[in-house]
Amino acid sequence: MSLAEALEVAAGALPAHADAIRPANGDPARLLAALDARAATELLAWLLARRPDAAEELALAWSEPAPGQTVLLAVEETGLPKEAKKLLRRLRHRLRSRGVAVEEVTPAATVAHLPELDDALRGAFVTRLDPMGVRQLWWLEGHPSGGARLFEAVIDDARGVLQFEVYSASRGDVRRFLRGLAARGSAAFAVEPATAQALALRAAAHAGDRPLPKRWIEWRARLAAAAEASLPGDLVAEALGAAGGRESLELAAKLVSEGGVGPWPPPREVMAPVVERLRTALASPLVVSGATKREQLARQLGEAAGEVFAGEAGAVAAHRFRESAYVLWLGGDEPGARACLAAAEAFTGRPPAENPVARAFLELWLRPLLAPAAGDAAAAGAAPEPSLLVRP
Repeated sequence: MSLAEALEVAAGALPAHADAIRPANGDPARLLAALDARAATELLAWLLARRPDAAEELALAWSEPAPGQTVLLAVEETGLPKEAKKLLRRLRHRLRSRGVAVEEVTPAATVAHLPELDDALRGAFVTRLDPMGVRQLWWLEGHPSGGARLFEAVIDDARGVLQFEVYSASRGDVRRFLRGLAARGSAAFAVEPATAQALALRAAAHAGDRPLPKRWIEWRARLAAAAEASLPGDLVAEALGAAGGRESLELAAKLVSEGGVGPWPPPREVMAPVVERLRTALASPLVVSGATKREQLARQLGEAAGEVFAGEAGAVAAHRFRESAYVLWLGGDEPGARACLAAAEAFTGRPPAENPVARAFLELWLRPLLAPAAGDAAAAGAAPEPSLLVRP
């Protein structure tokens, strides 16, 4: 991962400093000028703990100017992994060898696994998509009478805002809440408050006729300004550039079939007609060759993909893949992230019947129904294949 990419990840994990990190576009000198000493120290500590290669590149650039040397000397070893401590000592030894006095330092930063709230009580956190396509959002803001407000939402991009609550909390409650999120490890990641609000607003726009929670109706007008905020999927798409090609699309289909993303099943009323038609076709008394049966199933599944992913459903699938790309990228899986971006592009730029990822979903959802058909095809003399589908 390049320094610029690592800094983008750090901006998501350290939202209090994101407005200074992102405009620097990965330039160490601009970044140092944009951050105060404490913020720069926190950033370098975070990179040492999570992205040591990027941390070394940044620290070497910062070891030339005096403000950068101060930052390098201010990072405390406590809480850093063993290898990060070795790296930090090596960097400081280089400073000593150049005659820089390594003595008392400014107050040290602690490594941030999830960002602490700043004095204005800001912060936001998002979970990854669960197998049903649901995720939780939280954001915090100062309460006019003291303490904080904690906003909690449960959203599904296909069904809207499912739950929405607003709680008043003391600073102590907020700290306990943050510790609880930190204990969940990679299940939740930090974002800007406007990003969490934008995710909720986007889901609400896809609610259809589903009634919205009363508290959401009371608050949504106050959140409208966040509608234009960048979503996590936008950030990873900007960082990685163009989506991958055929290989990435094949990897996305494999991720679906193996459970790496999804399965995000559609509503029962959408799948019921598809299941009934396939069941009828598979029960036909006509005797056909294995190759013919595969072609029939491929055609029927292509038609089913066109129904299931038509219109808004395809847009929801594309959005979910972009959001999944961000989570994979945050975890350092760049090929997986590119595969998800390629899948998102396929759902917006290809007919569903020609989208191998859409077909992978159909195969997964209909696996109990299709498995006997695969056995029948093999018994009819067809060469065994890993899939009943004829890939485009």
